[in-house]
Amino acid sequence: MAKTKHASAYWKENIKYVLILLLIWFLVSFGAGVLFKDALNTIKIGGFKLGFWFAQQGAMYVFVILIFVYVRIMNRLDKKYGYDA
Repeated sequence: MAKTKHASAYWKENIKYVLILLLIWFLVSFGAGVLFKDALNTIKIGGFKLGFWFAQQGAMYVFVILIFVYVRIMNRLDKKYGYDA
């Protein structure tokens, strides 16, 4: 029974982190690239409007960074619950 509670707590924490990271990805990709595009286009980076940059490049960079963040979070979570091999 304790093992089931342990696994359930691990899974709940895992889902919490996944949802947070997906929310960040949504805000960057859809929010910055579509919803807030007009406001961000007033700022220029390297000659390109910031809204355009997020839609074309920034969302991909953030996605790759989020992958590394997820790996780091999961390694800590595995150690916390004793699932590291």
